[in-house]
Amino acid sequence: MATEAPANIIGSLTFCPECGNLLDMAGGDDDILLCNQCSCAFRTAGVEATEVITTSSERSFQSALKSKRHLVQQSKENKQARAIIKEKCPSCGHHEMEYHTMQLRSADEGQTVFYNCKKCGYKYSVNN
Repeated sequence: MATEAPANIIGSLTFCPECGNLLDMAGGDDDILLCNQCSCAFRTAGVEATEVITTSSERSFQSALKSKRHLVQQSKENKQARAIIKEKCPSCGHHEMEYHTMQLRSADEGQTVFYNCKKCGYKYSVNN
């Protein structure tokens, strides 16, 4: 069972009850914190028993792998919104293909165009 923490303790942070300054962590056998700003002494007895639970949102701490996974999920969702162009499929000869563009290289270079045949499913890309 968690004990109720004083109002000047928020999560694992301890603030001075007089001036609100963030206090250093208590160290060693000393159970008194001294504020560097106003010299207020704060007793830390029982603070170590405070249970701190932290959570992170799904978007916190983005990594390259998470970004790629998010990009793939977006691509799957946008599949219905692809444009159609009159382009001959190199595989089956069908005269209509779906396409979409994406900026994969640096900003001063052209976009990559992805083609998908509606008839046979053949896919290819062209760097512009």
